[in-house]
Parts: sequence; C-alpha cells; structure tokens
Amino acid sequence: MIIFNSAEKLKNHLNELRSQGNTIGFAPTMGALHQGHISLIAIAKAQCDVVVCSIFVNPTQFNDLKDLDKYPRTLEADTALLESANCDILFAPEINEIYSAEELLLKQENKEDKSWMQGKNVDFGMMDKVMEGALRPGHFNGVAQVVSKLFRIVNPHKAFFGQKDFQQLSIIRSMVNQLELPIEIVACPIVRETDGLAMSSRNIRITPEEREMVPYIYKTLVAVSAIYLYSNIINIKKLVAGAFEETGIFELEYFELVDADTLQPIEDFKSAKSVVACVAVKLKNVRLIDNIVLY
Repeated sequence: MIIFNSAEKLKNHLNELRSQGNTIGFAPTMGALHQGHISLIAIAKAQCDVVVCSIFVNPTQFNDLKDLDKYPRTLEADTALLESANCDILFAPEINEIYSAEELLLKQENKEDKSWMQGKNVDFGMMDKVMEGALRPGHFNGVAQVVSKLFRIVNPHKAFFGQKDFQQLSIIRSMVNQLELPIEIVACPIVRETDGLAMSSRNIRITPEEREMVPYIYKTLVAVSAIYLYSNIINIKKLVAGAFEETGIFELEYFELVDADTLQPIEDFKSAKSVVACVAVKLKNVRLIDNIVLY
C-alpha cells in the first residue's frame, strides 16, 4: 500500500494510473477503522482496479470542538488494517492540504462557507434539516464540503459509503448530482456484530455493562419491520418511544419513518416508494445511530 500525505502527489499518481485505463474506487473515512470500513474496501476491490482510502478527521462537520478533540485518532492501527485488506492507496493529509486558513476562519466564526460549491447553487432543501441535521446544524454542510474536496483530489470513478449513515449517503448523492460530478455513489450494506449492533467508531466508548444493552437498538428496528404492515405511523412511533423509555438507560433523540428519496417523515406507508426507519439514541456519553430499510 502506498501512503500519500500530499494532495498534489496523490493527484499526479492517480492521473498516471487513470491514463493507463485503471478504474479508481474511493472510500473516504475519518479513521478509527473497523470491519465496517474494511467491507467498503472489499466491495471497492471487487469493482475497481485501484482502491483509495482517505483518513481525515474533518473539523468543519463538528458543531462542538470538544467532540472533535475526543474523536479517536488511530492512524497506525488503521494503516495496518488497510494493508491487511489489500487497500492500494492511503491518503492521510494534514489539514492544510484540505482547507485554506480563510475556510477554517469562516468555520470558527460560524459563517457558512460556499466556496466548495464552485459557483453552483447546491441546495439540499429539507434533506439536511431533519434528523441529524436538526440536531447538528451545519453538520452536513461540513460533510459536503470535505467530501467535495476529496472527490476533486481523488477524482474517482466510484465512491463507496456505508448505509449506516443513511442521511449522509443521501445528501452526498444529492451533492454529486447537483455539482454534476462524474462519480457513481455505491451504497454498501451495514456491517453488524453477531448480536446486531451496527459497527461504529463510537462503539469503543461503550462500557462492558452498556454493551449488553445496545443490541436493543437493532432489535427494536427489526420489530418495527415486522409490524409496520399491520400498524400505522402514530402507533409505531409511540411503541418505539415507550420501548426505549422502559429500558431506563436510553435517551431517544429521534425515531423517524422517512421517505428514502427525500428523507422527509411519511404520513402513511402508501406515500413513498421506499421507507427507512431511522433512530438515534444516547447512552450516557455515547450517541448511536442506526436504520433499517422497511421496503
């Protein structure tokens, strides 16, 4: 595996590979890698000639700088994991390879930076105003900003994202369409532990006692998938809220049944071609999200 810290050197190397007819696959990450990330590499390896993984903890998508400071940085272990997965290239840039001082200053001043749109009017409508977007204002602007920058550096044929962050996946698809980037976005299945817990970099912060309880999140989603044909939206949401409250340990931040295309809450199960059940809970100091596609 070749490791690049310089965006310019990576660009030059990939341009040469592309000129030789190689297809480029790309999996952008923030590190603290686990088998969910490695599954993206495996899928990309099956579809592309050359696979690039980036590790960059993006400051513009954090609302709270304390969360940015707490985010795990495990580059040595991540590098070993990527090598074992036969990843071809790791891009691990310093912050000045991605952002200018002016862009970072705008973030510090809590001002919206539209430079990444490169003259186009990218509008996510209500997609970034619900669920994660409602709880973390500006988060998805930061995600779109860094992903667009990484896309322009790597210029991949295909980019691979996990479905655990379903809202993020949908917003990135919208961004690619609006910016008219020639990149195919490939959605990859959620990778779970044997008891159903969705793999996440945050799972390392769960205590052994809490670990016994967290499979309840996925079990609740599975229960929703089993009853939705025989119930209605209001009753399902009441049941889910009550179920989490009864545990005494989970704080339910949201549970939504949304249109898979628009991310907007549905009024009934006939109003959308595809529906996803999305949930976010807090377990003391750990925040976990999950989802399940109902149809």
